[in-house]
Amino acid sequence: MNLNVGLEGSSITRPPFFDGNNYSFWKTRMTIFLQSLDYQLWHIVVNGPRMPTRTIEGVVSPKPENEYNNNDFRMLQLNSKAKHVLFYVVGPNEFNRIFSCDTAKQIWDLLEVTYEGTNQVKE
Repeated sequence: MNLNVGLEGSSITRPPFFDGNNYSFWKTRMTIFLQSLDYQLWHIVVNGPRMPTRTIEGVVSPKPENEYNNNDFRMLQLNSKAKHVLFYVVGPNEFNRIFSCDTAKQIWDLLEVTYEGTNQVKE
């Protein structure tokens, strides 16, 4: 007896697809999916990437790429990986909304405001 007749198939290795419908369901599944890939990946989505900086005589400035260390590259790679996943899981309408975002956090926040509204709208 097949109990899954008529139900969407799921995979623990493939992220949930978002077609613009049922955002809260997708958001919950996507949160868990990203956390399961790498919890630091989820941290980048929620808090944004930490851009590499250096401090010279008390002045903080962007670090030149030739001075990046392994941790700097890891943080930038996590942002790229998160962006890749988020671009991969949306349909054309949502892609057109997010394609100009530079960070995974910007993508996540834009989808959230688009489908849930701002905190003022929610209240």
